[in-house]
Order: sequence, then structure tokens, then C-alpha cells
Amino acid sequence: MHPGLRSLPLLAAALTLLPVAGQAQSTLETVRERGRLICGSSQGAVGFGAPDSNGYWRGLDVETCRAVAVAVLGDRDAVEFVPLTGQQRIPALQTGEIDILPRTLTWTLQRDGNGLNFTTPNYYEYTGFMMPRELGIERVQDMAGASVCVQTGSTTEVVVNDVSTEHDLGLNVVVFDNTAATRQAFFSGRCDALITDAAGLASIRATEAPNPDDYVIFPATRYMDALTPAVRHGDDQWLDIVTWSIQALIAAEQFGITQDNIDSFAETTDPRIRRFLGLDPGNGQALGLGEDFAYQIIRAMGNYGEMFERNLGMDSPLRLERGSNRLYSDGGLMFPLAFQ
Repeated sequence: MHPGLRSLPLLAAALTLLPVAGQAQSTLETVRERGRLICGSSQGAVGFGAPDSNGYWRGLDVETCRAVAVAVLGDRDAVEFVPLTGQQRIPALQTGEIDILPRTLTWTLQRDGNGLNFTTPNYYEYTGFMMPRELGIERVQDMAGASVCVQTGSTTEVVVNDVSTEHDLGLNVVVFDNTAATRQAFFSGRCDALITDAAGLASIRATEAPNPDDYVIFPATRYMDALTPAVRHGDDQWLDIVTWSIQALIAAEQFGITQDNIDSFAETTDPRIRRFLGLDPGNGQALGLGEDFAYQIIRAMGNYGEMFERNLGMDSPLRLERGSNRLYSDGGLMFPLAFQ
């Protein structure tokens, strides 16, 4: 072998360490350069994501995005919300049209394996059916032959087929390509039932039903789903940033830290809380954020419990019980990870 040939593998290895011209920016770099976070949203789900009468976006998913904006840009309002249908939402994330997708998205294996990275669940819920009370049906087993309005691009298509097969119901699926058409068809009587997550049904019943008391909601299955904000594959730093921004909301509630009392912890000697607030450095640097990113999130947004109550709980029009969305220490499924 020519002596010079022996150096080719070393040269090739060295070249791989050099910057590549035109190499794509990280999501963090892109967001900071743009000056705003682009967030996928529902087309109007009160409690999760919808503009109020002044056009200001509100809801649990909306505030999840705002928490990330605080961590990255220091401004809860540095967010652009893009309303997306069930079919549009995943391609919009995969192609880079949006930076984060929190739109009541169920964490599933096939989604995880096909271009999405899931972060931390921000809501646990079962899939439900809503039907007119006058039909006298309040459980799946009595739905034989019923027609069901379904929005395409959602896991509810799979759930309807599974339920129909499991209970030999012969359900008739009527598919629509957007949220508004699906709901309009149901309330106009084109379908006997409407299917989505139960909290979403509660939101629709409270805000769109001619008379909310005329409709009943019941579980479609015995299974609980984890609704989880997602980011694209291929950017681990961005995955970590979104994950730990959401975790900050949950951990703050566990620590007893609220939007109102956070500054009272400035002199705490608790090492976990000191790391959480950035009083002892390390966590922010690990993510490429300011050391006090969690402090800034809670000062701007409050903790998870505060977010839940004002958007979905007893302080909201939906008046939903927290149920499975309580902290694990209170019997729920919300489990804060360690800030260390």
C-alpha cells in the first residue's frame, strides 16, 4: 500500500469534525434568531387552545407553549399560534412549519417511531363518546349500529374501530377533515355520537352545545391516554428544553412554589429547590438556557396546578376535576423528575 493511502482514513475522520457549509441551525438557534416560538394549536378547543374575545390565545396547551417561550426567549407572549387540523398537525411539525406541537396529541408507538419525539405528558385523559341524552345510551355496549363523527388524522379513528370490533357493535364511522365540520355534523344530527378525549368533549359541550344538559359523555374504552407535546426527531437539545420546561411546571407544584410565593424561596437552603431555581448553577447551562429558566417560567406562568385550575378546573368554565392529573403524591399520574 502506498504510504499516503494509510492517511486517508484519518483525513476522512478529521473532515467529519469540520463545520458543514449550510448546515441546518438547531431549533434553539432558529427560534432565538426569529424572536418567537411557533406553536401548533387546535382550531378552537376552550380549555386547551382557543383565542378569547380579544384574540388572545388561552388554554393548557397554549400555556405549555408560553412556558417554553419564557425559557428560551424570556417572554411568554413571544409565541405565534398556528391552528391545525388533525391531519395537518403532524406533517406541520415534521416539515418545520412549527417548533412544538402540544395540540392534545396522544403519545403512541407509531407516532414516536415516525418522526416525532414526545416530551412530558401535560394531560392524562380517556377517550370518550358524547351522545344526545334523549337516545338513552350511556355506555359503549349499548351503541350497536350507531353512527360516529370522527376527525381524520386522530387516534380516535383507531379507537372507534377497536371498540366496534371488541363489542361487535357495527359502528358507522363518518369521517371529517377538520374540527369545525366534525362538530357541526354532530350537533346537526348527522351522527349519533362524537368521539374525542373526554375533556375535549366537555369543552365542546360547555361552549358549543345548544343546551349542554342535553348531552351525556361516557368512556369509549377502559384505557387512559397520555396527551403529550411533541417535537421533531433529530434535535436532542430542543427535546430536552421542551421536556424540562414542562417538568418545571410540575416540579414547582411538588415544591409548593407558586407564581405568588416564588420570591420567598430566594434564601432557601433546600439543595433541590436551589438547583431548581438556578440559585446553584448547572441546570440551565446543561440545556443552553439561563440558569434561572425554571424560576422565570413559574414567575410568568405559575405551576402546573395553577395552570390546570384556571384553564380546566374549578376556576374555569369547564369545571373539571383534576383526577389523574393530580401529582403522584396526591394519587395522580403527574410525576416530577429531578432537577439535578
